[in-house]
Amino acid sequence: MARTQDEIRQTNVKKILLAAEQLFAEKGYAGASMGEIAQLADIPKSNVHYYFSTKKALYQDVLLELLEVWKQDALCFELYDDPRVVLSTYIRAKMNHSRNRAHGSKVWAAEVMQGAPILKERLRDNLYEWAKLKESKISEWVESGQINPVEPSYLLYMIWASTQHYADFDYQIYLLNDDQPLDDLQFEKAVQSVTSVILRGIGLTA
Repeated sequence: MARTQDEIRQTNVKKILLAAEQLFAEKGYAGASMGEIAQLADIPKSNVHYYFSTKKALYQDVLLELLEVWKQDALCFELYDDPRVVLSTYIRAKMNHSRNRAHGSKVWAAEVMQGAPILKERLRDNLYEWAKLKESKISEWVESGQINPVEPSYLLYMIWASTQHYADFDYQIYLLNDDQPLDDLQFEKAVQSVTSVILRGIGLTA
């Protein structure tokens, strides 16, 4: 069955975004070129410019797509009420994306560490209200006595730091693991360790 134009567009855009994510992570915004991105995506450069008129537009879309992925990871805050279920689910989702989308986490970290020069206003609009809703849920757990008293924003920061470490510092982990990436069993133990430490810190069992 022939693919529709919309399906072809979605496929091409996804390939371009993933290629750009990798090159922006490896070379930075200034170092990555549209030609290199096109080559990695195996799509003509003219087609890349058809979907993304400038490198800045492509970079912005890489970051916004990552933000949407991370928002999906946090849907558990809306789907469940039990803090143990919510936080365990959220930590696992974040860990999985640190393993499978490490380049994306590095692009995000680089942008934020520089004060978000490209995405500042759009980031403010997209991230602030989203985070406040998650903090509100955590405050409800504290007020109802379901978890130990904790500053909601600091709990989120701890989760982000602990889970995204496995992407942003993956080479360090590689070095300390005898020059090997974590295998499936090691990664599962890492997920369980992060989950256990964070849940026990707020009075829950993993």
